[in-house]
Amino acid sequence: MNSIGKLGAMQQLVKGGRVMPAAAISDDSVLVKKIAAEHNPEGIDYDIRPLLHIVEDVLTRSNMSSEDAATGTLTRADHVEDRSQLPGHANMLEALSAKIDRISCEISYKTLGGVDAHSTTVAIFEMLTIYKWDVKIVLALAAFALTYGEFWLLAQIHDKNQLAKSMAILKQLPSIMEHAGTLKPRFDALNDLVNIILEVTKVVIEFHDLPTQYMTQDITAYTTAYNYVPVASYWTIRSIVACAAQITSLTTLGYEIFTSTDAWELSTLTFKLKNIIEHLRQLLNSCHEHIEKKMDAEAYQMLRELFSKPHTDNMKVLRALIYAQDDILPLYDGVTKKRVSLEPLRRKNVLLLFSGMEISTDELLILEQIYNESKAHAPRMENRYELVWIPIVDPNSEWIAPKQKKFESLQESMPWYSVYHPSLIGKPVIWFIQSEWKYKNKPILVVLDPQGRVSCPNAIHMMWIWGSAAYPFTSSREEALWKEETWRLELLVDGIDSEILNWIKERKYIFLYGGDDPEWVRRFVKEARRVATATQIPLEIVYVGKSNKREQVQKIIDTIIRDKLNTHYWPEQSMIWFFWTRLQSMLFSKLQLKQSDDDDHVMQEIKKLLSYDKQGGWMVLAKGSNIVVNGHAATGLQTLVEYDGVWKDDADRDGFEPAFRKHYDKVHSVISPCCRFEFSHAMGRIPERLTCPECRRNMHVLTTFQCCHDEKIDEDFFVSTVTPPTI
Repeated sequence: MNSIGKLGAMQQLVKGGRVMPAAAISDDSVLVKKIAAEHNPEGIDYDIRPLLHIVEDVLTRSNMSSEDAATGTLTRADHVEDRSQLPGHANMLEALSAKIDRISCEISYKTLGGVDAHSTTVAIFEMLTIYKWDVKIVLALAAFALTYGEFWLLAQIHDKNQLAKSMAILKQLPSIMEHAGTLKPRFDALNDLVNIILEVTKVVIEFHDLPTQYMTQDITAYTTAYNYVPVASYWTIRSIVACAAQITSLTTLGYEIFTSTDAWELSTLTFKLKNIIEHLRQLLNSCHEHIEKKMDAEAYQMLRELFSKPHTDNMKVLRALIYAQDDILPLYDGVTKKRVSLEPLRRKNVLLLFSGMEISTDELLILEQIYNESKAHAPRMENRYELVWIPIVDPNSEWIAPKQKKFESLQESMPWYSVYHPSLIGKPVIWFIQSEWKYKNKPILVVLDPQGRVSCPNAIHMMWIWGSAAYPFTSSREEALWKEETWRLELLVDGIDSEILNWIKERKYIFLYGGDDPEWVRRFVKEARRVATATQIPLEIVYVGKSNKREQVQKIIDTIIRDKLNTHYWPEQSMIWFFWTRLQSMLFSKLQLKQSDDDDHVMQEIKKLLSYDKQGGWMVLAKGSNIVVNGHAATGLQTLVEYDGVWKDDADRDGFEPAFRKHYDKVHSVISPCCRFEFSHAMGRIPERLTCPECRRNMHVLTTFQCCHDEKIDEDFFVSTVTPPTI
């Protein structure tokens, strides 16, 4: 074609309106109105993804990079995954190949005939009225891939294949490649537009693949996206027409007709599609969030129903709680250090340890000791059990490297099974254990029997209290142990200090005491030793700290050592922690069993001791196993101080034990300190009502905010009370 002929053809294309005015781009509603009105899908669901994979493979391998255009060479995309052999292609092409060819011919015919891009786009939509929007786009894109792929295939092999060389000459490819550097802006704009077309296509397909059972017209994001997809479809196919026109004009009219207007048109369409895809992705994300909430709510309800039904074994329950699929091994074996399936748990008693990453070393060490003792007896018992750690982390927080390192460290330290990664535990499971088993931040140990039934909603308390003797850690076993228990010193110190147990056997008098006031400690030890000497009783004194304020407790221990006070103390903070953990567990164990505390002597004494601890200090006097007085710090010290002036004669006549108890009760009735209990929100099962252990009236409920300065509070994941969503 001579220059005059090419100029005439170019003028015909421009006159036909191939370059679109800005006003046309902005008025989407007018452009799409006719297309949307004629949209009449016949109801056939085409799995369009296999065809898109083929098209994407063609377009990806056809792209010329900017560097290729500058040098006039081509780099083959051999690193791109070959999708041509994926299943589903043959049937799809058999059904749609004729339609693809017709669209390709229509685009070429109308482009060469000077028909404007909008009219060509409308004509394509008229050919595709019976198809859904995602199918329309993929068919048009496949038609473009025929032309685009042929162009770049010849460009890649024309210098190696004689047939390709002859065809390339007919399409003026040698001349085009000689001027590749000049055409670089055109190729760049073309590549950018092709890539964004693929992105929009995938998003539209993703929208059509949304599960319709969760999407209704009252969902704003879904309705907005539903009405916006025709606009996205129009501009995507309009862009496909523009890309096809570029290739057609290059191969028929030659490179000389290239103008800056061509690159501007492609860039304008790219900008338009970028805005479209950004808007669609926002809407799609909102839809996915809505679907996720609905699916999570369904999963939560399914869990509730699952635990209300009988099962032949525990696998359904465990799969629902841990991981329901078979594609990975969800557990990590703490013994073999290998990943395993859920199968080792089948038809066994399973203890599920739920905790956050903040589970303490003290808790793990004592739990491991109890676990090993129980496992040692397990072979001789009828029903064996396994323990599984299920880590609970905030699903909305970022999982960063330090968290992974801490998780792996905890996992490696455990001799039992653990969930391979916290991400396997979904929101519905977290909601379930919060609402049904009252989990917050503190570890809980839920016991499931071989059929998956809950035999104890939290066995951690009986583990701390009775250790391996609580096996098989069921609620019935917990009740039986409490029936056998009495208020005695062994209940307080069993498993902590063997020396105290020896003193009990020797029937010695024993003072256990605690507090954070060093002056009170000095006076209490001095007065206790003075009275013991005066009454000639064998007395041992042991400082066991407080339930919190570790740093202040350590300062008291340092004072005892520095001042050489005549008292024993527990040198390891873990012993003090375990003493108070066991006491708190006694209270929560009783509350969990819903036993009435009005006539429960053990419950009243536990409450007294915990209350006195919160008020500053406390003391317990025992003779051997028998606890004589469970008292407040101030009352106990005053009782000792007043020995010489008030109750010495009673002690000489009646004995130390009854005289001390009598005068203590008298002083206590005058001082009458308030009783107070503090329940952390992380404790889980908090009672709605408590009676005072002193006067037996109902106690007032207050909300307290407290900072003890020396306490390490992990705020990374504070689980508050959650109300799971409804379907």
